[in-house]
Amino acid sequence: MFDLDKIPSQKGRISVVTGANSGLGYATTTVLAQKEFKVIMACRNEKKAEKAKAEIIKKIPNADLIIMKLDLTKLSSVRSFAKLFDSTFEKLDLLINNAGIMIPPFSKTEDGFESQMGVNYFSHFLLTGLLLPQLNKGKNARVVCLSSIAHINATIDFDNLNSEKKYSKMTAYGQSKLACLMFAYELQRRLENAGSSVIAVAAHPGVSNTNLGRYLPKIAQIISPLFTPFFTHSPDKAAMPSLNAALGTGVKGGDYYGPTGFRKMKGEPGKSTSNKISHDKKIASKLWKVSEELTDFSFQL
Repeated sequence: MFDLDKIPSQKGRISVVTGANSGLGYATTTVLAQKEFKVIMACRNEKKAEKAKAEIIKKIPNADLIIMKLDLTKLSSVRSFAKLFDSTFEKLDLLINNAGIMIPPFSKTEDGFESQMGVNYFSHFLLTGLLLPQLNKGKNARVVCLSSIAHINATIDFDNLNSEKKYSKMTAYGQSKLACLMFAYELQRRLENAGSSVIAVAAHPGVSNTNLGRYLPKIAQIISPLFTPFFTHSPDKAAMPSLNAALGTGVKGGDYYGPTGFRKMKGEPGKSTSNKISHDKKIASKLWKVSEELTDFSFQL
Protein backbone atom coordinates (compact mmCIF):
# COMPACT_ATOMS: atom_id res chain seq x y z
CA MET A 1 0.00 0.00 0.00
CA PHE A 2 1.24 3.47 -0.90
CA ASP A 3 2.30 5.43 2.18
CA LEU A 4 3.32 9.05 1.65
CA ASP A 5 4.94 9.17 5.07
CA LYS A 6 7.49 6.61 3.94
CA ILE A 7 8.55 8.61 0.90
CA PRO A 8 11.88 10.31 1.71
CA SER A 9 12.89 13.87 0.90
CA GLN A 10 13.20 14.55 -2.82
CA LYS A 11 15.52 17.52 -2.33
CA GLY A 12 17.49 18.33 -5.45
CA ARG A 13 14.83 16.96 -7.79
CA ILE A 14 12.80 19.10 -10.19
CA SER A 15 9.17 18.58 -11.14
CA VAL A 16 6.67 20.19 -13.50
CA VAL A 17 2.95 20.08 -12.69
CA THR A 18 0.52 21.44 -15.26
CA GLY A 19 -2.57 23.11 -13.85
CA ALA A 20 -0.86 23.42 -10.48
CA ASN A 21 -2.98 26.26 -9.11
CA SER A 22 -6.23 24.40 -8.41
CA GLY A 23 -7.89 21.05 -7.72
CA LEU A 24 -5.71 17.98 -8.20
CA GLY A 25 -2.79 20.07 -9.42
CA TYR A 26 -2.81 22.17 -6.27
CA ALA A 27 -3.03 19.08 -4.03
CA THR A 28 -0.23 17.39 -5.97
CA THR A 29 1.99 20.47 -5.86
CA THR A 30 1.49 20.80 -2.11
CA VAL A 31 2.67 17.23 -1.47
CA LEU A 32 5.65 17.56 -3.81
CA ALA A 33 6.63 20.75 -1.99
CA GLN A 34 6.38 18.88 1.33
CA LYS A 35 8.78 16.29 -0.10
CA GLU A 36 11.18 19.13 -1.01
CA PHE A 37 10.85 18.96 -4.78
CA LYS A 38 11.48 22.15 -6.70
CA VAL A 39 8.06 22.45 -8.31
CA ILE A 40 7.48 24.34 -11.53
CA MET A 41 3.85 25.42 -11.42
CA ALA A 42 2.88 25.42 -15.11
CA CYS A 43 -0.29 27.53 -15.18
CA ARG A 44 -2.35 29.57 -17.63
CA ASN A 45 -3.60 32.14 -15.11
CA GLU A 46 -0.56 33.65 -13.39
CA LYS A 47 -2.66 35.65 -10.91
CA LYS A 48 -4.39 32.48 -9.66
CA ALA A 49 -1.03 30.71 -9.62
CA GLU A 50 0.48 33.43 -7.42
CA LYS A 51 -2.43 33.07 -4.99
CA ALA A 52 -2.02 29.29 -4.89
CA LYS A 53 1.72 29.62 -4.38
CA ALA A 54 1.20 31.99 -1.44
CA GLU A 55 -1.29 29.56 0.15
CA ILE A 56 1.15 26.66 -0.14
CA ILE A 57 4.06 28.68 1.26
CA LYS A 58 1.85 29.65 4.21
CA LYS A 59 1.55 25.93 5.00
CA ILE A 60 5.08 24.98 3.90
CA PRO A 61 7.42 27.97 4.44
CA ASN A 62 10.37 26.28 2.76
CA ALA A 63 8.37 25.30 -0.35
CA ASP A 64 10.46 25.76 -3.51
CA LEU A 65 7.88 26.89 -6.06
CA ILE A 66 8.37 28.61 -9.42
CA ILE A 67 5.50 29.82 -11.58
CA MET A 68 5.88 29.55 -15.34
CA LYS A 69 3.21 30.55 -17.85
CA LEU A 70 1.67 27.68 -19.81
CA ASP A 71 -1.51 28.04 -21.84
CA LEU A 72 -2.49 24.61 -23.11
CA THR A 73 -4.93 26.10 -25.62
CA LYS A 74 -1.92 27.27 -27.63
CA LEU A 75 0.90 25.07 -28.94
CA SER A 76 2.96 28.25 -29.25
CA SER A 77 2.70 28.64 -25.46
CA VAL A 78 3.80 25.02 -24.97
CA ARG A 79 6.85 25.66 -27.13
CA SER A 80 7.66 28.89 -25.28
CA PHE A 81 7.36 27.13 -21.93
CA ALA A 82 9.67 24.31 -23.01
CA LYS A 83 12.22 26.75 -24.43
CA LEU A 84 12.30 28.75 -21.19
CA PHE A 85 12.54 25.59 -19.11
CA ASP A 86 15.42 24.32 -21.22
CA SER A 87 17.34 27.57 -20.83
CA THR A 88 16.70 27.76 -17.07
CA PHE A 89 17.14 24.20 -15.79
CA GLU A 90 19.63 21.45 -16.48
CA LYS A 91 17.28 18.50 -15.98
CA LEU A 92 13.76 17.36 -15.20
CA ASP A 93 12.96 14.48 -12.85
CA LEU A 94 9.16 14.43 -12.88
CA LEU A 95 6.53 15.65 -15.32
CA ILE A 96 2.89 15.42 -14.23
CA ASN A 97 0.52 16.10 -17.13
CA ASN A 98 -2.33 17.02 -14.84
CA ALA A 99 -4.23 19.98 -16.32
CA GLY A 100 -7.51 19.35 -18.07
CA ILE A 101 -11.01 20.52 -18.92
CA MET A 102 -14.24 18.51 -18.88
CA ILE A 103 -17.45 18.76 -20.95
CA PRO A 104 -17.27 22.45 -21.94
CA PRO A 105 -19.39 23.96 -24.71
CA PHE A 106 -17.83 23.34 -28.11
CA SER A 107 -14.85 25.50 -28.93
CA LYS A 108 -11.53 25.16 -30.70
CA THR A 109 -8.03 25.95 -29.53
CA GLU A 110 -5.75 28.38 -31.33
CA ASP A 111 -4.46 25.47 -33.40
CA GLY A 112 -7.88 24.19 -34.42
CA PHE A 113 -8.22 21.31 -31.97
CA GLU A 114 -11.48 20.56 -30.17
CA SER A 115 -10.78 22.14 -26.78
CA GLN A 116 -10.74 18.93 -24.72
CA MET A 117 -8.51 17.06 -27.15
CA GLY A 118 -6.29 20.11 -27.42
CA VAL A 119 -5.88 20.88 -23.73
CA ASN A 120 -6.07 17.39 -22.27
CA TYR A 121 -4.09 15.53 -24.88
CA PHE A 122 -2.36 17.27 -27.81
CA SER A 123 -0.64 19.99 -25.77
CA HIS A 124 0.58 17.45 -23.22
CA PHE A 125 1.81 15.22 -26.06
CA LEU A 126 3.90 18.11 -27.38
CA LEU A 127 5.03 19.24 -23.93
CA THR A 128 6.30 15.76 -23.08
CA GLY A 129 8.20 15.49 -26.35
CA LEU A 130 9.82 18.89 -25.94
CA LEU A 131 10.87 18.13 -22.34
CA LEU A 132 12.08 14.60 -23.04
CA PRO A 133 15.75 15.61 -23.44
CA GLN A 134 15.61 17.17 -19.97
CA LEU A 135 13.85 14.10 -18.59
CA ASN A 136 16.63 11.93 -19.97
CA LYS A 137 19.06 13.99 -17.89
CA GLY A 138 17.03 13.42 -14.72
CA LYS A 139 17.54 10.60 -12.26
CA ASN A 140 14.87 7.89 -12.37
CA ALA A 141 12.67 10.38 -14.21
CA ARG A 142 8.96 9.75 -14.66
CA VAL A 143 6.13 11.07 -16.82
CA VAL A 144 2.66 10.79 -15.26
CA CYS A 145 -0.32 11.15 -17.61
CA LEU A 146 -3.76 11.83 -16.13
CA SER A 147 -6.60 9.76 -17.53
CA SER A 148 -10.14 9.21 -16.24
CA ILE A 149 -12.66 6.45 -15.64
CA ALA A 150 -14.51 8.18 -18.49
CA HIS A 151 -12.12 6.44 -20.89
CA ILE A 152 -13.86 3.11 -20.26
CA ASN A 153 -16.54 3.54 -22.94
CA ALA A 154 -14.44 5.71 -25.24
CA THR A 155 -12.87 5.06 -28.61
CA ILE A 156 -10.45 6.98 -30.81
CA ASP A 157 -12.53 8.26 -33.72
CA PHE A 158 -9.94 9.24 -36.31
CA ASP A 159 -12.72 10.47 -38.63
CA ASN A 160 -13.95 12.89 -35.99
CA LEU A 161 -10.88 13.42 -33.83
CA ASN A 162 -11.54 17.12 -33.27
CA SER A 163 -15.34 16.98 -33.50
CA GLU A 164 -15.29 18.30 -37.06
CA LYS A 165 -18.45 16.37 -37.94
CA LYS A 166 -20.37 16.36 -34.66
CA TYR A 167 -19.79 17.26 -31.03
CA SER A 168 -20.76 15.37 -27.92
CA LYS A 169 -19.26 16.78 -24.73
CA MET A 170 -18.86 13.44 -22.96
CA THR A 171 -17.74 11.56 -26.06
CA ALA A 172 -15.01 14.12 -26.71
CA TYR A 173 -13.97 14.11 -23.05
CA GLY A 174 -13.77 10.31 -22.93
CA GLN A 175 -11.78 10.24 -26.15
CA SER A 176 -9.31 12.82 -24.84
CA LYS A 177 -8.72 10.84 -21.66
CA LEU A 178 -8.39 7.56 -23.57
CA ALA A 179 -5.81 9.32 -25.76
CA CYS A 180 -3.87 10.39 -22.64
CA LEU A 181 -3.83 6.80 -21.39
CA MET A 182 -2.82 5.33 -24.74
CA PHE A 183 -0.08 7.95 -24.96
CA ALA A 184 1.35 6.80 -21.63
CA TYR A 185 1.36 3.15 -22.74
CA GLU A 186 2.83 3.90 -26.17
CA LEU A 187 5.41 6.30 -24.75
CA GLN A 188 6.56 3.59 -22.35
CA ARG A 189 6.99 1.10 -25.20
CA ARG A 190 9.04 3.59 -27.17
CA LEU A 191 11.14 4.59 -24.17
CA GLU A 192 11.95 0.94 -23.55
CA ASN A 193 12.89 0.37 -27.18
CA ALA A 194 15.16 3.43 -27.05
CA GLY A 195 16.87 2.19 -23.89
CA SER A 196 15.81 5.28 -21.92
CA SER A 197 15.73 5.18 -18.13
CA VAL A 198 12.64 7.45 -18.13
CA ILE A 199 9.36 5.65 -17.42
CA ALA A 200 5.83 6.64 -18.40
CA VAL A 201 2.93 5.85 -16.09
CA ALA A 202 -0.72 6.83 -15.92
CA ALA A 203 -3.23 7.60 -13.20
CA HIS A 204 -6.84 8.61 -12.76
CA PRO A 205 -8.36 10.40 -9.75
CA GLY A 206 -11.69 8.63 -9.61
CA VAL A 207 -14.41 11.21 -8.96
CA SER A 208 -13.60 14.39 -7.09
CA ASN A 209 -15.42 17.65 -6.43
CA THR A 210 -13.04 19.99 -8.29
CA ASN A 211 -13.58 22.89 -10.67
CA LEU A 212 -13.67 20.36 -13.53
CA GLY A 213 -17.38 20.16 -12.76
CA ARG A 214 -18.03 23.80 -13.62
CA TYR A 215 -19.61 22.82 -16.95
CA LEU A 216 -22.07 20.34 -15.46
CA PRO A 217 -25.76 21.18 -16.09
CA LYS A 218 -27.24 23.54 -13.48
CA ILE A 219 -29.55 20.86 -12.08
CA ALA A 220 -26.60 18.51 -11.61
CA GLN A 221 -24.67 21.23 -9.77
CA ILE A 222 -27.65 21.78 -7.47
CA ILE A 223 -28.28 18.15 -6.54
CA SER A 224 -24.68 16.89 -6.62
CA PRO A 225 -23.87 18.05 -3.05
CA LEU A 226 -26.51 15.58 -1.84
CA PHE A 227 -24.75 12.62 -3.44
CA THR A 228 -21.09 13.58 -3.73
CA PRO A 229 -20.11 12.26 -0.27
CA PHE A 230 -21.11 8.75 -1.39
CA PHE A 231 -19.36 8.71 -4.77
CA THR A 232 -16.54 11.24 -4.59
CA HIS A 233 -13.51 12.09 -2.51
CA SER A 234 -11.61 15.31 -1.82
CA PRO A 235 -8.94 16.66 -4.21
CA ASP A 236 -6.31 15.68 -1.61
CA LYS A 237 -7.49 12.06 -1.77
CA ALA A 238 -8.07 12.18 -5.53
CA ALA A 239 -4.45 13.28 -6.08
CA MET A 240 -3.12 10.18 -4.35
CA PRO A 241 -3.10 7.93 -7.46
CA SER A 242 -1.01 10.54 -9.31
CA LEU A 243 1.33 10.79 -6.35
CA ASN A 244 1.52 6.99 -6.16
CA ALA A 245 2.50 6.93 -9.84
CA ALA A 246 5.00 9.74 -9.31
CA LEU A 247 6.63 8.66 -6.05
CA GLY A 248 5.77 5.02 -5.38
CA THR A 249 8.75 2.70 -4.94
CA GLY A 250 7.33 -0.29 -6.80
CA VAL A 251 6.10 1.61 -9.84
CA LYS A 252 6.99 0.25 -13.27
CA GLY A 253 6.66 1.85 -16.68
CA GLY A 254 3.22 1.31 -18.16
CA ASP A 255 1.50 1.00 -14.78
CA TYR A 256 -1.90 2.61 -14.29
CA TYR A 257 -3.08 3.81 -10.87
CA GLY A 258 -6.44 4.87 -9.50
CA PRO A 259 -8.74 4.59 -6.48
CA THR A 260 -9.49 1.02 -5.42
CA GLY A 261 -12.90 1.62 -3.85
CA PHE A 262 -16.46 1.43 -5.19
CA ARG A 263 -16.40 1.41 -9.01
CA LYS A 264 -12.95 3.05 -8.87
CA MET A 265 -14.63 6.33 -7.90
CA LYS A 266 -12.88 6.79 -4.55
CA GLY A 267 -10.68 4.96 -2.06
CA GLU A 268 -7.04 4.17 -1.46
CA PRO A 269 -4.72 4.33 -4.49
CA GLY A 270 -3.58 1.16 -6.21
CA LYS A 271 -3.19 -0.55 -9.56
CA SER A 272 -6.09 0.04 -11.92
CA THR A 273 -7.29 -1.56 -15.16
CA SER A 274 -8.15 0.06 -18.48
CA ASN A 275 -10.34 -0.83 -21.43
CA LYS A 276 -9.32 -3.13 -24.29
CA ILE A 277 -8.79 -0.33 -26.79
CA SER A 278 -6.22 1.36 -24.55
CA HIS A 279 -3.92 -1.64 -25.08
CA ASP A 280 -4.37 -1.77 -28.87
CA LYS A 281 -0.86 -1.15 -30.22
CA LYS A 282 -2.04 -0.57 -33.79
CA ILE A 283 -4.44 2.20 -32.76
CA ALA A 284 -1.83 3.67 -30.40
CA SER A 285 0.76 3.77 -33.17
CA LYS A 286 -1.68 5.49 -35.52
CA LEU A 287 -2.66 8.00 -32.82
CA TRP A 288 1.03 8.75 -32.21
CA LYS A 289 1.64 9.36 -35.93
CA VAL A 290 -1.44 11.59 -36.25
CA SER A 291 -0.42 13.49 -33.11
CA GLU A 292 3.05 14.17 -34.47
CA GLU A 293 1.52 15.44 -37.71
CA LEU A 294 -1.06 17.67 -36.01
CA THR A 295 1.43 19.15 -33.52
CA ASP A 296 4.20 19.38 -36.13
CA PHE A 297 6.62 17.64 -33.81
CA SER A 298 8.53 14.34 -33.94
CA PHE A 299 9.75 12.70 -30.74
CA GLN A 300 13.50 12.14 -30.60
CA LEU A 301 13.60 8.58 -29.25
